[in-house]
Parts: sequence; C-alpha cells; structure tokens
Amino acid sequence: MTKLPSHPQRNSVRLQLRQNLLLKGMSPAQWSELEPLLEVGDYRKGDPLVRQGDEEMEQLFILEGMLKRVVSNPEGREMILRFAAETEMDTSYAAWRLRTPVPYSIVAVTRVRTAELPMTQWAEFIERHPEIKQRFEYEVMKLMSEVMAHTITLHLLDAPGRLSRFQRKHPELAGRIPKKELAAYLNLTPETLSRLKQKFGEF
Repeated sequence: MTKLPSHPQRNSVRLQLRQNLLLKGMSPAQWSELEPLLEVGDYRKGDPLVRQGDEEMEQLFILEGMLKRVVSNPEGREMILRFAAETEMDTSYAAWRLRTPVPYSIVAVTRVRTAELPMTQWAEFIERHPEIKQRFEYEVMKLMSEVMAHTITLHLLDAPGRLSRFQRKHPELAGRIPKKELAAYLNLTPETLSRLKQKFGEF
C-alpha cells in the first residue's frame, strides 16, 4: 500500500479517481483534503480486501478491476451478494455505524487496484462535507437494497429468470465475470449457466 501523493502513478490514479461516481462532483478543496488520506492498493485475483468478521473497517474506491461481496457459513458454503467494478465503491460503513463486525468479505474477482482509507477517516471526512455524506449514505442504501433484491430474486425466480434479470440490470458487466463466479451469484451450476447461455444467447 502506498499513499496516493507519493505513488509513482499518482497522476493516472487521480484521473481514475475523478471518474468515481461518488467522488466526481467534489470541489478542488475537497480533493486536496481527501487525497492525502488515500492509499493505493493492488490485489491479485482471489485476494481478500476485507474478511467476514473483521473489526477493521475500510472505504474502498475501485480504480481497476472487479470486486465481489461474499458471505460464507462455517462449512465454507459461499453466497455472492454483489459485484462492483471501476467507478464504483464498496464499504464497511453500515457495520461501522452499527458497531458490529463486517458481515461479509470483499474479494478481488480479477486483478484489482483501489484507493482506500480507514472508515474512521472517511467518516470524519464526510462529517465535514454534508453534501458528500448525503450522496454517500444514499449510495449505501442503494447497495443494501440491491443486495436484498438479489436475495429475493434467488428465491422467487427460476433459473432463466435469474439470468434474464442479471442481463437487464447489469449490462455493463457483460462478458467480464468468470462463468464460475456468475453461476455462483445466480445459484446455478456452471453447466446450467452454459445451457441457458446457449438457449438465450451469450452474455
């Protein structure tokens, strides 16, 4: 991890950060305040950025690659809750506010580069900037709603319906998610997903 101001690729990282959907409306003064707090992290496919049960909370802005939120039970069975890619974020904010351990892991689906900072520092930053806090908390509620809708979908829709909904809701992820990961997200076997793709067209 390298602090953003001293990162050898800091100029390109700054350009990527300014594409982030949450941050791109910030003023020059707000950028000057936030950037020294950020560290740039590089992760390999499969690396955990946050582990389920952690009490250390992070705010993550995705610069390159894709992350997933995943929960697992003591037997090791996993459920993928959501994917997030460039211009998006992931966060431990709800757990931090509730003073509970993080209830999910955040794992790299591909090689990933992030800009991140401890949740305490992020919380202090948004307290100083109410308009950013308002946008951020709205995004957190959207994420929670998205995860809830996905969980309901797994119970209410059949396999073709689950794939169709994903295609409709996430066209920006077309072709980027490994088949095994997408099958797990949709609670299908890779073989069933392949048959559905052949029947309804590739995704």
